[in-house]
Amino acid sequence: MGENIYIFMVIALGVLAITDLVVGVSNDAVNFLNSALGSKAISFKTIMIVASIGIAFGAMSSSGMMEVARKGIFNPSEFVFAEIIIIFMAVMITDVLLLDFFNTLGMPTSTTVSIVFELLGAAVAIALVKVTSEGGGIDALGGYINTGKATEIIFGILLSVAIAFTIGALVQFLSRLLISFKFEKQPKWIGSIFGGMAITAIIYFILVKGLKGAQFLEGAVLEFSATKPELFLFANFIFWAIVSWVLTAIFKKNIYRIIIVLGTFALAMAFAGNDLVNFIGVPIAALQSFQDWQSSGIAATEYSMGGLAEAVQTPTYLLLISGLVMIITLWLSTKARYVTETEINLAREGDGEERFQPNFLSRQIVKFSITAFDSISNIIPKSTKERLDQRFTKPNNYIPKGKTQDQPAFDMVRASVNLMVASVLISIATSMKLPLSTTYVTFMVAMGSSLADRAWGSESAVYRVAGVLNVIGGWFFTAICAFVSAAIIAYLIHLGGFIALIVLLSLAALLIGRNYLSHTRKKEESKAEDSLRKAESSSIQGVIEESAANIANVIKRSNRIYSNSIRGLSKHDLDFLKKNKKQSKKLSSEIDGLRNDTFYFIKNLEEAHIGASNFYINIMDYLTDMSQSLEYIGKVSYNHVNNNHKKLKYNQIKELKEIDQKLEAIFEVTEKAFLDRSFEQIGDILATKGELNELVSQKINRQVSRTRTEESSPKNTTLYFSLLLESRDLIAAMMDLLELYYAEHDSSVRPATIEKK
Repeated sequence: MGENIYIFMVIALGVLAITDLVVGVSNDAVNFLNSALGSKAISFKTIMIVASIGIAFGAMSSSGMMEVARKGIFNPSEFVFAEIIIIFMAVMITDVLLLDFFNTLGMPTSTTVSIVFELLGAAVAIALVKVTSEGGGIDALGGYINTGKATEIIFGILLSVAIAFTIGALVQFLSRLLISFKFEKQPKWIGSIFGGMAITAIIYFILVKGLKGAQFLEGAVLEFSATKPELFLFANFIFWAIVSWVLTAIFKKNIYRIIIVLGTFALAMAFAGNDLVNFIGVPIAALQSFQDWQSSGIAATEYSMGGLAEAVQTPTYLLLISGLVMIITLWLSTKARYVTETEINLAREGDGEERFQPNFLSRQIVKFSITAFDSISNIIPKSTKERLDQRFTKPNNYIPKGKTQDQPAFDMVRASVNLMVASVLISIATSMKLPLSTTYVTFMVAMGSSLADRAWGSESAVYRVAGVLNVIGGWFFTAICAFVSAAIIAYLIHLGGFIALIVLLSLAALLIGRNYLSHTRKKEESKAEDSLRKAESSSIQGVIEESAANIANVIKRSNRIYSNSIRGLSKHDLDFLKKNKKQSKKLSSEIDGLRNDTFYFIKNLEEAHIGASNFYINIMDYLTDMSQSLEYIGKVSYNHVNNNHKKLKYNQIKELKEIDQKLEAIFEVTEKAFLDRSFEQIGDILATKGELNELVSQKINRQVSRTRTEESSPKNTTLYFSLLLESRDLIAAMMDLLELYYAEHDSSVRPATIEKK
């Protein structure tokens, strides 16, 4: 490779560094945003400002040392420049793709783990090439790779996951015993003691983790905290406990809100100060390696990279630019909020829509936990249990389902515990030079505290445990995928040179663009006209008015799904039927979601409007019948073609299209009636009920005659009868729905709705 190719690679690494900053912040934002966002202790704008200031301080105080990239995983003296630059390029391409993939899924993972295993994978691939070319064996890899460091990191991370969950649960349990859910009514000294401990932990965290590389702290304060940590912590606790008492007793401030603001600032600063080099450390190491090689005059394939073992300070202006990119990303990235929602959803109080589906392992864990809890509960005296239950009794303030998004996912006590425990654990590990992942610690602390806080009830535990298992499984996937992908990419660049590099970079850009479009499409779908709103009206006329658009949407989609099923069968088009099957399943899933809200709808009704509940339940019943018929039609049509059965005969297709045309005309008129709120027109539609049923009955009779005399395909006959019978059920459910609206609608009555505050 000539010098130009290396210049191109350095430029490409610079672009990848900026991209990596964007995808890295989008994933790691969960570490410092989840407690503040989940508790709604402060406004969203204030949270973002506090986090942005923390990132700015962290970037300015960053040591800029990327020791892991230089010498932590591999021995740089064993590689030449031409090999090192390939390792760095493979690492950055893999990191950008991997983190963006997790962001698109909304799953928090570790940027530290990804970069470590990418370096390990790429270095192993190039080392194997060197070893095999020199005729050596696998045992020779020990000279190239720092296996002891990699092993230490793996065990450290696994240990931190278990410890973080356990400590988070224990501290939350003790905190709730001390404070209870009525924390605002507790004596001031309780809040003062808690505030003293929490703020001391966060201040120590800032000094040990956040500002460890800051030049202006290399003096008495840092030396005192390092040489006499016990005295430093005790003095801080006394000081901050007094300050907390003054703030709560005299100035009437909420100490938990102050803890959350300070903790958010601390974690954001630590993230920028330490994880910043995960994103830009490799490109900077590559740039400095290029500069050293270029000034040496030695060939790229001969210049040893032993110089990487020396610590080199990253230029301050690069740290500031990186910090600015991170702040801009924090404000603009919707993926950052999507990842944050995952953790908040798993930790929130109460029931609702669950993001993860239960699996075998989650069910078994919940069953075992319930059995174990019952066994322990039987040992504890009844009076003790009653006292414990009193401390864990939540305020019984009913909130309508439609308003839940405006409520905190958990209270400020739990948010403060999350920040305090995460700060303590990360500080201890940093001071002892133990490797861990900030993401893993903050996530597992939040899960442990939510378990101890009884946020995982019998109706939600199996979903929450499944979610935690999914996230943890994703962490192992991160390590394995990072190692394998980086190794493959490094080997491809080694073999293909410049052409392979261009192809890989183009592929990376294509995948990132595709993920962006996919994420944008998902966001738009949630707001699309086809998504069904949840009714909040408290009277029959109100439900009629409010649900009209929903019914119009269902009718429009039903028309499309039914017609597409017949069209796909007539063309024997498998892909078309597969897409149609997905649409029918999606409609069915949305209607199931509305049925799940029936409990909240009924709870929200005033006694005077109790008739609205019966109306709502009947609507849900008829919509469910319609969606089930459509889902069955879509499924059997797809299965018939997918199993390569014979096409339906010409007469069968012709008869189905005749039914489709009649239904299509009725669907269109019905949709327009609901969109225009012209419920009087429904009477004309209902008059066609007998004609439609007669049409379907004729087709059934004809098929019976054909089956007795000429039909020779059992599969075709089964499919055709299934389509006709489900069509009849679909017509019946739709007509029942229309009869209900026609009978209950009264234009003289003004709809009553819930007052929206």
